[in-house]
Amino acid sequence: MNNIEVEIRSFISSEKYVELLAFFHREGTFLHEDDQETYYFDSGQDLRIQRNNSYAKIWLKKGKLHDEHREEIEIKFDAQHFETLEKLFLTLGYHVNIKWFRKRHTFHWHGISVMLDYTKGYGYIIELEKMSSEQEKEAALSLLKEKLQQLQIAATSKEEFNAKYQHYKENWRKLTTE
Repeated sequence: MNNIEVEIRSFISSEKYVELLAFFHREGTFLHEDDQETYYFDSGQDLRIQRNNSYAKIWLKKGKLHDEHREEIEIKFDAQHFETLEKLFLTLGYHVNIKWFRKRHTFHWHGISVMLDYTKGYGYIIELEKMSSEQEKEAALSLLKEKLQQLQIAATSKEEFNAKYQHYKENWRKLTTE
């Protein structure tokens, strides 16, 4: 069963973002563009809700934030139910830790998913992703690292992602209103 999300991400410049958009429109298959609003809750696990252009969802990512592979559990709803999902979790006693506002372009390229993101107050990111089984997750990660190198992009370290995430977590209200 392919329920392990294997991913590698890197911060990129706005110039590299524009360059990669053009590259993947030429060399990949454009899947969609999406506006996403995601809320992270203060649960003991990585529990989120999201509204995008097509639907709303609850999802839980097992493992630790910024791990290279994690199991995902996802339940989709009509987009109109986003506020009800938020109300449900607030009523259960959870609080919203962070809100993210992201523009995402998604492509299929050489058997992997490629996401080019701009997240307000956070920056530009490329994410390469492949769903995998538990047994094949290391091979999938090697493939993603190879593809990132082909694009001449250095992987951003977990330490840098964690530091940037912590800064955003502490300042997201200010960063998203500027």
